[in-house]
Amino acid sequence: MEDSTILSAQNLSRVFGSGALQVRAVDDISFSLRRGEIVSIVGESGSGKSTLARLMLGLLPISSGSVTFEGKDVGHMHGLHAHRAYWRKVQAIFQDPFASFNQFFSVQRVLHSALRLSEKPLTKEERSDMIRTALESVKLSPDDVLSKIPHELSGGQRQRVMIARAIMLKPHLLIADEPTTMIDASSRATVLNVLLDLHESYNPTIVFITHDISLAAYVSDRLFIMHNGKIVERGSVEHVMSSSSDEYTRQLFSDTFSMVR
Repeated sequence: MEDSTILSAQNLSRVFGSGALQVRAVDDISFSLRRGEIVSIVGESGSGKSTLARLMLGLLPISSGSVTFEGKDVGHMHGLHAHRAYWRKVQAIFQDPFASFNQFFSVQRVLHSALRLSEKPLTKEERSDMIRTALESVKLSPDDVLSKIPHELSGGQRQRVMIARAIMLKPHLLIADEPTTMIDASSRATVLNVLLDLHESYNPTIVFITHDISLAAYVSDRLFIMHNGKIVERGSVEHVMSSSSDEYTRQLFSDTFSMVR
């Protein structure tokens, strides 16, 4: 039977600086992700959640501990070939879609360049089909957006293009780091529903990183609450919402509900 664990971290730490200026952005945490689940990592700015995302993506060196993806040690990947193989299976969506674009590149060029990660050579027709299918899966019309450059798109459209880029090769793990922070409320709902539709269509594991616990509760199977580089609470949405024993978690809920009233 296939192992249900897709990624695990053991005693994972990332330290910045040294001596009295040392900051433990991620501080000796352990967890595992199961295939096909949606896990939200929730915390305020500076809690360590984005640093954790970059460790999982292999974009930052690990200070101590380990990250293992499908049985392979992420921290000991060497060379572009190993990283490209990893990024075929693990993709990211970041919070600022405008910064993720080259401002001079059309949508067509952005998506075409992402297909360089493909394991096999692709014909022109295959590339075109994959690009159009990815755009349609995020509720964008290829004919409307392919020739456009970033400033000709709305923030929500740019973010959906970034999602399309991330899912073209159908990664096993999708890490969405604050993907709704810099877009308006209407676009936020659209992006969340696009992620849920993608999950239903091909069942990737999704890590959703956010400071908004209400959004996390909406999309997730499990919640990890981060504070000062540590996971201070974890469990199903129902468990964390109804039986939280951590003061920081209770304060997150309190702050969210006070803003709603």
